[in-house]
Amino acid sequence: MTVETSSKLEILRRIREANHTSSGEEAARNGWRGVPRNYKRARVHPQEVMLDLLVDRLREYDATVIRSDHDRIAHHVALRLEERGKNGLVIPAGIPASWLSVGFEFVRDDGLTFKELDMLGGVLTGSTLAIAETGTIVLQNLPGQGRRAISLIPDYHLCLVCTEDVVETVPEAMRRLQNTATLATTFISGPSATADIEMTRIKGVHGPRTLDVILFA
Repeated sequence: MTVETSSKLEILRRIREANHTSSGEEAARNGWRGVPRNYKRARVHPQEVMLDLLVDRLREYDATVIRSDHDRIAHHVALRLEERGKNGLVIPAGIPASWLSVGFEFVRDDGLTFKELDMLGGVLTGSTLAIAETGTIVLQNLPGQGRRAISLIPDYHLCLVCTEDVVETVPEAMRRLQNTATLATTFISGPSATADIEMTRIKGVHGPRTLDVILFA
């Protein structure tokens, strides 16, 4: 029996199985229950090893990562903005005042147009959580993070991640996000980049081309 024939028979078997159930929804549930779940679903590394893994993944994706204590966040924000030559960053409602460095301009998002967002120096946000294994930062429409547009349109993103909000695996992240699953959610794995058929890598296509992360305890 060829692979093609075997696959066809499996498809027909599933159709027959679905037709014998009370509804398509029930068939879907039964099929979902039958999916093997042998993948890693919980943290296996100590906290510091997990944080090192997140930093390593983010840097591999061309993000810059700085470790900081909570009381030195504003200091590191200033250093990043000075090094990048950035000013006039948009900030969402709910950003702690202690994060904002004196001497820099920050523009609160009160419904800025897409064009206005595009003309600003960048965006500073907090985050909901981060996934160490995939180097992914998750943002939601919450205080300190704001609507999706402010983290997708500006060319520069300075994102703050608390070590308490770092999980190791995607399943852990999904469990944490269950209570806010109806909110607009953005998953970020490094600066925005894509490649064409000739493997020419282009940054900034779907979001900021530059991502700085301050990981603070």
